[in-house]
Amino acid sequence: MKIVHRYILREHAGPLVFALSALTSLLLLNFIAKRFPDLVGKGLPWSVIVEFLLLSLPFTIAMTLPMAVLVATLHAFSRFAAENEITAFKASGVSMQLLVRPVILASAVLALFMVWFNDQVLPRANHRLATLQADIARVKPTLALSEQVINEVVRGQLYLRAARIDPATNAMRDVTIYDLANRFQRRTIRADSGALGFTAGGSDLVLTLYDGHSTETAGNAPERLQRSFFKEDRLVVRGVATQLERDDVVDPTYKSDREMTVCELQDKVRERAVARDSSWARLRAAEEREIAAGRLSLEDALLAGRSAPSEPWGLANLYCALKAKWAAVKLVDAAEAAQAPSRRSDPPPPRPRNPDASPEQYESVVLQGMRYEYTSAQSGIDRYRVEIEKKFAIAAACVVFVLLGAPIALRFPRGGVGLTIGVSLGVFAVYYVGLLAGEALSDRGAVDPALAMWLANIVMGIIGVVLTVRLGSEGSTSRGSETSEWWGRVLDRWRARARKRSA
Repeated sequence: MKIVHRYILREHAGPLVFALSALTSLLLLNFIAKRFPDLVGKGLPWSVIVEFLLLSLPFTIAMTLPMAVLVATLHAFSRFAAENEITAFKASGVSMQLLVRPVILASAVLALFMVWFNDQVLPRANHRLATLQADIARVKPTLALSEQVINEVVRGQLYLRAARIDPATNAMRDVTIYDLANRFQRRTIRADSGALGFTAGGSDLVLTLYDGHSTETAGNAPERLQRSFFKEDRLVVRGVATQLERDDVVDPTYKSDREMTVCELQDKVRERAVARDSSWARLRAAEEREIAAGRLSLEDALLAGRSAPSEPWGLANLYCALKAKWAAVKLVDAAEAAQAPSRRSDPPPPRPRNPDASPEQYESVVLQGMRYEYTSAQSGIDRYRVEIEKKFAIAAACVVFVLLGAPIALRFPRGGVGLTIGVSLGVFAVYYVGLLAGEALSDRGAVDPALAMWLANIVMGIIGVVLTVRLGSEGSTSRGSETSEWWGRVLDRWRARARKRSA
């Protein structure tokens, strides 16, 4: 059987590599189509562009590897059945579950690799990509100019704000420019509209402004103000795109949720849990006082009578515990014990009370503030837990797709490429739409993050296990499956019942 198992795995290797390359290229093309015009032809070296694309690969691979496993499973087993190799195995007394076993074990190994990849490689790549985007944004302001915010064009010298920015034409509306280059003379420029552009060499930024005024103040005479009006004005920022300044000193503590490892996310969950429990205790005590005073009904109380929220136990806790024990249990425990006092949340300072407000109004405002603190902390916990569960759920999809793909391919042996493409697209759509919908519901607090991220795996896994257990019990025909015969039997029963009713 070892020869058979090696043969089955070898037949999966080629389709897996091809599917992974094709799917990764397709998804990466969509990303390139959005970002490539902002990177090419604006003075950036090719090494930076290549690095930008390479750092975008890990996120794409994390999504396409489970897809490639499903495509390879469907293609390989469909070819086995089409070339009557499955029939030969059945005639030799080999069970179908025994043929699927090596693929399931290989997918389990791939799932473990995906856990490590999603935990170690993907967050670091996302963090480096975010840092590189920030560096490029300082070279090319058009790459990261946002509406309704103050954008830093030249660090510490020139800032720009625009109410509207057209990404196609670089036209701006309601423009404000803050010129702080000369610390002894501050200048503010306001214009009704404007346009962004670059000189022929691409090194200087040209800001063309229409219908506005310029206000200047002197540091030695702040009481003096000089204002000038213009119909059209042009501001040239020299050397804004001459070179890329790489920020090698990056604050490792400033990361988004997609730039953190599982253990870092788990630490954030614990920190938010401390803040949530503290706000919950203060809110419950305040609501009980309000209920006792008769100013708040029990139905309107948010947390009165409920037990304190607790941190759920999950794969992330076990995973981080194993990592800590593998690295150095005593050192990690000592470090956590040293940091424990800093993690305690101090009681909030008393809020200044408005002397004109009545006691009822004051307590109402305090309760609303406490409720906002509680919901904000819980929302942060859910957001971090979603990212944790997603790392494990996407990795486990490798095993789920094998359990689902092998029985479908063997049940429809003449499906060929059409079956592979059709089933793959259908499963991908259902699975990833389920992930996105679950993430949205979890962020709103409607569904627990673990259930939201694992529901698609659970449903498809149950279907896959049932189909895998039933392998070998299905019939087969020369047309490829018993589906048409089953449909014919249903029609025969319906016609027979119709004849009985007419008789």
